[in-house]
Amino acid sequence: MISSLSIRDIVLIERLDLALNGGLTVLTGETGAGKSILLDALSLALGGRGDGSLVRHGADKGQITAVFDIALDHPARALLQGADIADEGEVVVRRVQMADGRTRATINEQPVSVQTLRALGALLVELHGQHDDRALVDPATHRALLDAFGGLGADVRKVSELWRAWRAVLADADAERARLEAAAREADYIRHAVDELAKLAPEEGEETALSERRTFMMRSEKIAGDLSEALDAVGGHGSPVPTLAAAVRRLERRAGESQDLVQPAVEAIDIALDALETARAHLEAALSATAFNPRELEQIEERLFALRAAARKYGGAVDDLPKVQAKFEADLAALDRSAATLAGLEERTAAAEAAYRAAAAKLAQRRAKAAASLDKAVDAELPPLKLERAHFTARIDSDPAQAGPEGYDRVEFWVQTNPGTRPGPMMKVASGGELSRFLLALKVVLADRGSAPTLIFDEIDSGVGGAVAAAIGQRLARLAGKVQVLAVTHAPQVAARAGQHLLISKASAPGAKKDAPVTTRVAPLTDEHRREEIARMLAGATVTAEARAAAERLLGAEG
Repeated sequence: MISSLSIRDIVLIERLDLALNGGLTVLTGETGAGKSILLDALSLALGGRGDGSLVRHGADKGQITAVFDIALDHPARALLQGADIADEGEVVVRRVQMADGRTRATINEQPVSVQTLRALGALLVELHGQHDDRALVDPATHRALLDAFGGLGADVRKVSELWRAWRAVLADADAERARLEAAAREADYIRHAVDELAKLAPEEGEETALSERRTFMMRSEKIAGDLSEALDAVGGHGSPVPTLAAAVRRLERRAGESQDLVQPAVEAIDIALDALETARAHLEAALSATAFNPRELEQIEERLFALRAAARKYGGAVDDLPKVQAKFEADLAALDRSAATLAGLEERTAAAEAAYRAAAAKLAQRRAKAAASLDKAVDAELPPLKLERAHFTARIDSDPAQAGPEGYDRVEFWVQTNPGTRPGPMMKVASGGELSRFLLALKVVLADRGSAPTLIFDEIDSGVGGAVAAAIGQRLARLAGKVQVLAVTHAPQVAARAGQHLLISKASAPGAKKDAPVTTRVAPLTDEHRREEIARMLAGATVTAEARAAAERLLGAEG
């Protein structure tokens, strides 16, 4: 509820501080006194459209501050937490309107956007009047109101959960189907790639090994001739070994004649022969190492060509071909698995849809039952409001093809104002006065179910009087037993039901000149002054004893 309201420099209000009570508070005063200014100011504080013309003449800015006392579990606190706004105890909303049209807004002294302010305001206050184009007359809210009346919150949450589960598995199935279709379009290519790479059987590091072997073989081909010539010189026909060996044998036969002369030469030639033998062995080994089959070189070159051609075809380097092969094999296996996966997802989708539709159908039945109860409850409120021939209907159009997170029911409040007339949407069929009474009947029935903690009725009793005004007063008082109600009224029967009565007046400052600017003032009325104000509302400009007596009777009335 609104516990206090402070206004500075807004239109005719220079300075105003109001402490508001729970229950029913009425605002009365003569036409033009400024009752609408209070509502305009409060609307601005709750995120309404700013306008520089609202700033009092001569001031550079105006300001409205509203303090709310709300329950700890009220949805507004979740909104504050979601917006990272400090939330400790009371909620203080402030809106500053500059004369140049700019505005600033804060919640609990923290700057916020107008959108956040408006969202909070919608949770805290509902404004209803003859020409109200929001709240109960907005068909978009009717389904939620019917659900609140019928206590169907748990059913709606269950349907929403099943909807999300259905849509999630449906999305998975659609994605898997798209993957399967894309893979199927490339299946022939994938199978060809798998077969080709399987035959090729590339190995990691194979290109490097083959290139090195090819280089060695080509280098060996060039050096083999020189090795052969060297071998022939050392151990072939041109070898000095036989000649040296014969010379050693001749010298050894002479060794007995002159040992000192012959032996050193023999030993030196023996060393040379050993060295030549070692050289021959090395040359034979080297020549053997250079020996290769020319067909092997041809095969290596063919293999390198095939590997490099495959790498160009499938992208990447030759060393990546084993990974490419593994990927294609995995894609082919996935193609086979995907069909089974899709079948499983489609089964889950069908089961999830069936569960959703069963819950939605059950919700539709409960909504129909709740609608019948709501129709009966609202119709019971209409006769005292002089709508005894009218009929209210919570019309439900159910279309399973229009499934959504809250079921597939479209709810709209319809009315029939007189027998024989065509029923239709409440906003279109009811006149201004009728609409205000239908709204009041609805709010009485829905007061403790999905209602904001503060309801404001702007001249909802306009154009009615007598018994109808008394009935409106009774219902506003009943509403006020559950929520805070503020009512701008011209009906004494309504004013008499209030727990708090505020008189709005317009006057110049005491002792001011005749042409001095006027200001709007609000004064809480005591019992005596309240009786006098209700008498004025009954009698007009001249208050008579009869009017005062009638006011006394209204104030003492019950029921």
